[in-house]
Amino acid sequence: MTAPRLTLTGTGAVTSAGWGIEALMSALASGTPLAPGELVRERPGRPPVISRVLRVPAPEASTSLPKNPRLRRVSPISKYAAAAAVEAVGPQRMALANEGALRIGVVCALMNGCVNYSNRFFGEVRHDPSVASPILFPETVFNAPSSHLSAILASHAPNDTIVGDGAEFFTALEIATEWLLRGDCDGCVVVALEEMDWLSAEALAMYSRGYVASEGAAAIYLELDGQGPRLLAVPDPVLLGQGVDRAAALRLLVNASGSYDEGRTLLSDSRSGVARYDRAESEVFANWRGPRMSIRRILGESLGASSGIQCVAAVEALRRGQADQALVVAMGGNEQVAGCLLARD
Repeated sequence: MTAPRLTLTGTGAVTSAGWGIEALMSALASGTPLAPGELVRERPGRPPVISRVLRVPAPEASTSLPKNPRLRRVSPISKYAAAAAVEAVGPQRMALANEGALRIGVVCALMNGCVNYSNRFFGEVRHDPSVASPILFPETVFNAPSSHLSAILASHAPNDTIVGDGAEFFTALEIATEWLLRGDCDGCVVVALEEMDWLSAEALAMYSRGYVASEGAAAIYLELDGQGPRLLAVPDPVLLGQGVDRAAALRLLVNASGSYDEGRTLLSDSRSGVARYDRAESEVFANWRGPRMSIRRILGESLGASSGIQCVAAVEALRRGQADQALVVAMGGNEQVAGCLLARD
């Protein structure tokens, strides 16, 4: 019996470069880091705190953001997720899903989650609990975006949200694979997503002033025996901890992926331009011969969304014939080193 092929048949993205896959790929093709703006937090009687950030631009009429009642009062993170997921699923599958003819599972991976509405709601609670809006509270929980996605897709298939460090997206791919192989859904959209606020931007700066905080979402539609690049391997993540040699952990992950560098394998890494956090990848891949992309150097550090954007960019590069295979790796902040191996159809 022939083993089923896990195929990545649709991609979607919302990034600091703009709404949609084409904006993402154009920014990466330029190789030029986007110019950051400023996020200012005023402090009464004290100087303001200014953070360097890259924000998602306002949507245009041509974006894939669906017109749906569920998106009327949602936080930005849910809008980013919806636009990326709808682009990845595509209009034909959207129509089938809404007719009940296609069961689409949803897995979301994030780190910070719905921080904008959490900030607003708990700010109201602190200021005057009697006026804290109950309408805001449902949008503060981690699984709010995935709930909206299942509603937009008219889905009765499984739905999950996983919370972890910046490499959690690959665990989401594993979950989607398990659902598909078990027959729980006909296809699965896997989404990595984050939104910006002052708290996450300032927290990132505590690790290094060289980081530029960013936001956005990336989505991949995964199915069995479809048309598109193949998911060859998602090796078990290598756990990080106190005293763990990060370069050694990365080597274990790369070896487990089954990848090899023959000059036609694309490396999509998680380097951000901050030398001490890039050290492991710079050491392990010092002599990499194939093409290489480092999306965080161009689009900023969007925490849980970045590894999803790395993967989406790699899928698109394969689809466009820029490589035969792609190794995607992410050095998580404090939890795991993870990745996957992809191949052209």
